[in-house]
Formats: sequence, C-alpha cells, structure tokens
Amino acid sequence: MFPLLKKEIRSFLSSLTGYIVITVFLLINGLFLWIFEGDFNILNFGYASLDGLFMIAPFVFLFLAPAITMRSFAEEKRAGTIELLLTKPLTELKIILAKFLAGLILVIISVLPTLIYVFSVYQLGMPKGNLDMGAIWGSYIGLLFLSASFVAIGMFASTLSDSQIVSFIIAVFLCGFLYIGFEFIYSLDLFGKVDLLIKSLGINEHYKSMSRGVLDTRDMLYFLGIITLFILLSKFSIERRKW
Repeated sequence: MFPLLKKEIRSFLSSLTGYIVITVFLLINGLFLWIFEGDFNILNFGYASLDGLFMIAPFVFLFLAPAITMRSFAEEKRAGTIELLLTKPLTELKIILAKFLAGLILVIISVLPTLIYVFSVYQLGMPKGNLDMGAIWGSYIGLLFLSASFVAIGMFASTLSDSQIVSFIIAVFLCGFLYIGFEFIYSLDLFGKVDLLIKSLGINEHYKSMSRGVLDTRDMLYFLGIITLFILLSKFSIERRKW
C-alpha cells in the first residue's frame, strides 16, 4: 500500500496537476482576501478575522478536489492498466485508500501555506494577537474533513467512468449537492418538522459548526461516515468489474 501511496504522490508532484492545484487554490484565496474589493477582503473588513478564507476555500475545493481525483481510476481504466493494478498483492480497499490518502496529502500541502495568513492577521490585529484562534483551528480541522470528503467523493466518481471529464463533472455535482444541496431543499420549507433533519444531512451544516471552534463528536462522525461511505462505494464499483 505504501509503495502505491508514494507512487501516487510522486505522480502528482512530477506533473503539472499537483502544482496547478496548489497554485490555483492559493491564488484564488489570496486575490479575494487581499486584493479584490469586497466582503472577503481582510484589510477592508476592519476586523482581525479569517472568516473569508474559510468561506471561499470550500467552493475552491469543490472544483479542485475532483480535478485531483478525476484521473485516479478513470485514467487507469482508459489506459487498460486497472487490471494490472488489481493483480498486485493488494486488496481493492488498500488501492483505494492509497489513492485517497495521496489526494488528501496534496490538499493538505495546498492548505499549509495559508498559515501565513494566520500570522499576518495576527500581526495586524489591534492589539496584536486579537484573533479568535479557537475558531481558526476549528475551521482548519473542519476544512480538512470537508476536503477529505470531497476527495472520497471524487475517488468514487473516478471509478464510474473511463473519461476524466465525465468523472470530474460527476464529482463536482455530487460534492456540490452534498455541500449546499440539502440547505437549498431546507430553504423550500416543504417537509415541515423534517426540514431541520434534511438540513443536517448537508456538509455545510457540520462544516459551519466546526468553524465556530466547537469540535462536536457528531460533526466528526458525520464526516467520517461520508468518507467511509464513498470509499466503500468505490470498492463496490471496482469489484463490479469482476462480475
């Protein structure tokens, strides 16, 4: 498993894909937080806060996570190397986990440079250090769980087609629906007492809860459930090829 994990990470970092993902993530967030005029601009906001980063980042990962994972199995199937991979002394689950962890590591690498923003806002606060660090670390943990969920969903989408573009579109749709789809259904006020339950099924509800700096076990179990579900669906999708 670990040789495959290292191979996948090397594959990301030896091609333009990994660097494009990291650059795009940092560029989009940097422009909105420091350059573009608007509600997300830290200097114009007037408060020492990184809320803008944690509002923008999920929407960026909504597209970047599928871009990272779209080739994971789709390319293997298109090139005909999936059968060779499955003959190796690895279970389907270990193969999926290796590719999932490689994608997650790339996401973490792209997030790490944003710690510079934390230091910058910390220094800009009046008085210096006037920053809600609990909420910030909670938001980072929430962002990690959210991006891991998007990577797991993207992995599943990649097992459904041998086309990277089709896999990307499916992943973006699934990630988008799970992130804000349930909130849209909740806003329609169609199900009465069940509306709150429907809202709680969405990723955004649990992400916002963790962003307050409160690490509720229910939120973490929710994300772990989403990740486990899509990893198992990926396993089922790959095993279906043997039928």
